[in-house]
Amino acid sequence: MIEVHSPENEERVFGEFRRKVRSAELLSAAMQRLLQAIHFSGRLSVIVQNGQVLKSGYEEGYFRQPESGVSVRLQ
Repeated sequence: MIEVHSPENEERVFGEFRRKVRSAELLSAAMQRLLQAIHFSGRLSVIVQNGQVLKSGYEEGYFRQPESGVSVRLQ
């Protein structure tokens, strides 16, 4: 059975989608923790068509702590 959506409901759902994009809520909390754990700062790309993920990828970018005993603290 095909579900029919009202225009008002579609606008509300699309508004919620845009809000999540703007506030960077597209990634799950587990993925965010993983990215923080590896200090990833690159670019993630996700291609979606008809509501399904077709392709995803990343461009590497890491900020690693210096290996030496010297640490830098920004204030």
